[in-house]
Amino acid sequence: MLLLIDYSSLLFRTFHTIPSSVPMHSVYGFLNMLARLIADRHPERLAVAVDEDWRPAFRVDAITSYKAHRVSDEPDPIEPQEALGREVLAALGIAVVGAEGFEAEDVIATLAARARGPVDVVSGDRDLFALVRDPDVRVLYPLVGVTKLLQVDEAEITRRYGIPGRAYGDFALLRGDPSDGLPGVPGIGEKTAARLIAAHGSLANVLAAKTLPPAVARRLEAAEPYLAAARRVVPPVAEVPLPPLDLALPKAPRHPLVPLSM
Repeated sequence: MLLLIDYSSLLFRTFHTIPSSVPMHSVYGFLNMLARLIADRHPERLAVAVDEDWRPAFRVDAITSYKAHRVSDEPDPIEPQEALGREVLAALGIAVVGAEGFEAEDVIATLAARARGPVDVVSGDRDLFALVRDPDVRVLYPLVGVTKLLQVDEAEITRRYGIPGRAYGDFALLRGDPSDGLPGVPGIGEKTAARLIAAHGSLANVLAAKTLPPAVARRLEAAEPYLAAARRVVPPVAEVPLPPLDLALPKAPRHPLVPLSM
């Protein structure tokens, strides 16, 4: 089994849940999570996916509001811990995988697409629900640290949203995500988006349907430019150019005596 970890997602969670009185509390919490995941899941292969660009130009060029509300002139308090955590992971011999101009979700999508065999993705980012494919790819969504994980497979997506298990990406395009600066189709909220995808199976079928209520049809027609742009922003990119990688779980630290910079 291949275990793919969304580094930024878990690091953000530990930053806000571990007391700051603990030195490098976010890294400490992340490493505890990682150790628990390895002990519980017994992966043969492991990769920690990182954001080399958390707001890639190709997404901002398509929709300028993408994560714009997160841009700040203030120093990012997590950044020093993020950098130290990478050093620790490298010293342990764990593959840290990123790509210039792409987010961790794109790296995860690419590694999942390349995999031969089952893949577990650990992330608190719902965007990665779009990758779920029974029986090969599921998302483990943290509820309480990593001691309680929601196992998101196609049945869980259907249970939660009432849509086909592989249709989350289309559902997300319609619904939008304010936390990422993505408004979705005006007038089409989560419930309406779910009903449309459930009834028609895919966004392409929704847009081709001739029996939509007139108000819904008008909203979709008016939103065609947005939907065209959102198709370049919302889905994780599964064709990131990555070098050959050794994802085997290390049996011993790679650099056990190398001092870490603080």
